[in-house]
Amino acid sequence: MKKHIGVSALASGSKGNSIFIDGPDGSLLVDAGLSARELMRRLAHIGASPDRISGILVTHDHSDHLRGVRVLAKRLGLTVYGTADTLKAAELPENTRVKVVKAGEEFTAAGFTIRPFSLPHDALDPVGFLLDRDGVKIGIATDLGYATALIKRRLAGCDMLVLESNYDENMLMEGPYPWFLKQRIRSRKGHLSNEDSSQVLSELLHPGLQRVILAHLSEVNNCPKVALDEAVGAVGCRGNGVDLTAACMVEPTPIMIIES
Repeated sequence: MKKHIGVSALASGSKGNSIFIDGPDGSLLVDAGLSARELMRRLAHIGASPDRISGILVTHDHSDHLRGVRVLAKRLGLTVYGTADTLKAAELPENTRVKVVKAGEEFTAAGFTIRPFSLPHDALDPVGFLLDRDGVKIGIATDLGYATALIKRRLAGCDMLVLESNYDENMLMEGPYPWFLKQRIRSRKGHLSNEDSSQVLSELLHPGLQRVILAHLSEVNNCPKVALDEAVGAVGCRGNGVDLTAACMVEPTPIMIIES
């Protein structure tokens, strides 16, 4: 019998990020960067049951990934997974169930085998996550200045990718941000541009890749059409059958199914 995994980007952008992942044994959130109330509303919108969620995987300590963690973890009785520095920065109540994770060390949650991996970003100890259930692999890498060789190895062979495509180079450079912020975004501890993201995607293409969510698009320096056009250009005819979606801040994506 085929088992499927469902994924929705509940929110993605500089104002808040959260990804819902549902498997045969339960569900997880990756980040909770909106208020708990708004996350609950978006879960209801996609028809997801909060009662199936057992934990929150936190990628790093920035508020657009942490904002709703404290309240949501308390309300639903969830375990919060993150690196020691991330959990310390989250300032969770003492009675919160937590599990310290380390890059390169596997752990299990909700039936998934999960491997965190280091990301180059201006946070305390940021990580991406590779989730595996019965050979179905989901790779999540957002908030990274560039894709290291290690990151590409971790994301290789995935059935689904959630990959940052933060800014269009021209829009950023011609836009309203001050120069220091433009430098920060373009730095090796900043964010991936559409061009960078598309280059990574072209290297990760393989026959088993089913879906790609372009994530963390800037509302000022990017737009879904521009990001998708760049990605389609990189994928080309080799990517026939790969479903490309650009996530956004204002509404969640539908639950996307990945089958084994």
